[in-house]
Amino acid sequence: MASIKQIAYNRKSSLDLGWLPAWFNACNFDDILISNIIKFQTEHNITADGFCGPSTYRRIYTDRMSRLRQLEPTSTSHMSSIVYNGEFFPIKWDKVVHWFDYNGLILNKNTYTSYEGEKKRPIKMFVNHWDVCLNSHACVQILNKKRVSVQFCIDNDGTIYQLMDMQNIAWHAGNRAVNHNSVGVEISNAYYTKYQKSYVLMGYDERPIKTGVVVHGKKLDPFLGFYPEQINALTALWEAVHKCTDVLFNIPQAHNEVSSLVKSCDFSGFINHYHITKRKIDCAGLDNEQILKNAKGLS
Repeated sequence: MASIKQIAYNRKSSLDLGWLPAWFNACNFDDILISNIIKFQTEHNITADGFCGPSTYRRIYTDRMSRLRQLEPTSTSHMSSIVYNGEFFPIKWDKVVHWFDYNGLILNKNTYTSYEGEKKRPIKMFVNHWDVCLNSHACVQILNKKRVSVQFCIDNDGTIYQLMDMQNIAWHAGNRAVNHNSVGVEISNAYYTKYQKSYVLMGYDERPIKTGVVVHGKKLDPFLGFYPEQINALTALWEAVHKCTDVLFNIPQAHNEVSSLVKSCDFSGFINHYHITKRKIDCAGLDNEQILKNAKGLS
């Protein structure tokens, strides 16, 4: 019979570290869970005490990450889910490719901070970027070359590429504190109007042209906007991230400038890169209010 101490410890450990009884093929915090933890510990030469402490958690998390394909929920395709701390969470979008898929995009290990096997990382902000590239494949090549990273990319056709588990810390915001408290997306967009012809030659429609947009008090020259499919994908991604993290359905009051609350990480919600620093203007012209409204409508 499981002791009250074992049950209480595992309940607290689950909350602190971010694991679930299902990781040990159990449904509740009961005798079956204790027995399965002991079995797992014995198989992996860990002290078999029935307590899922940090060492046991790190080991089972690593095992789960190595078996992500087999762990995919059978009720839905992995093409409609995103990964956070080794868990799959649904997203209302049918074009999602993970880093472990045969056609996935992969970041080099020296471009981000691995947080695998550590306490579940709290995430309170989602940062929008544009990549100033012609497609997401080119974006990842540049990220690897520059030794920076991001958790997601959205390609021209609206395909969402998840490049790593959201548990890992990407180097995307140019601000260490924000990196540790956020995840980010690079939305493919070459930005400069001279690249409009390139998209047409690639078989895409012309991109909308953004004019009269002001960021940091400066009016920008006309630039390329996003495709509708990209906005729809972003909307679905916002909704999914909101549901599985601590990111609130919220946008900064400072619409086109740096937000002091964002910089100090006293904000939770969906932001643009220019909310963090005056050195950035992405994603200028993005209608965050409408996207937020639409994302709420998906919930």
